[in-house]
Amino acid sequence: MLFRSRRRVAPDAWTARDESNALTEFLLTAVAAAVPLIQIREPGLPTAWLCDVASRVREAASGTATRVVINDRADVAWAAGADGLHLKATGPAVARMRQACPASWLIGRSAHDSTELGQATGADYVVFGTVFETASKPGVHPNGLAALSAAAATSSAPVVAIGGVTPERMALCAAAGAAGVAGISFLLPPASGPSMAEVVQQARYVFLVD
Repeated sequence: MLFRSRRRVAPDAWTARDESNALTEFLLTAVAAAVPLIQIREPGLPTAWLCDVASRVREAASGTATRVVINDRADVAWAAGADGLHLKATGPAVARMRQACPASWLIGRSAHDSTELGQATGADYVVFGTVFETASKPGVHPNGLAALSAAAATSSAPVVAIGGVTPERMALCAAAGAAGVAGISFLLPPASGPSMAEVVQQARYVFLVD
């Protein structure tokens, strides 16, 4: 699962429009690399720009196994023809959104502890973390693998690990019971590192995804 950030994709961009364009190109690369689920979360983008990014990525994903969900914005997901909606941990109940959204939509939810995990009942998947210490959230104490294992054991939906994930840590997440991993840093390798497609292929092997 790819968890976005336009500023991390394009740290040298001069304008929000440049960031938006760079994000779109990055996500199109993710579709080509067969990332199974792309979550677009860009609350700072104007709605029209967010719809444009989502629509272009969804169009590229049409006919592939890649699914595209939008964070919080059911209106944008609808307008872009996305595959579903991702709810933050403090968002509305999944059951409520099921009643308001198309039956075909995926609905995911974030959770950071057992209480929030309990509020994710009915979700198609749960993104749980922060599992490892990560530079993207300085000062946030990681939950650790034991908490991930407990979440995977008690959740009624597949649990996806997020926070400090690297290719080397994927197997640890799988051993703890995670169904997959989410993030962005591990898909932004150095020039001498593996390509995004190679990292995705490694994840598919680790998590036994066909």
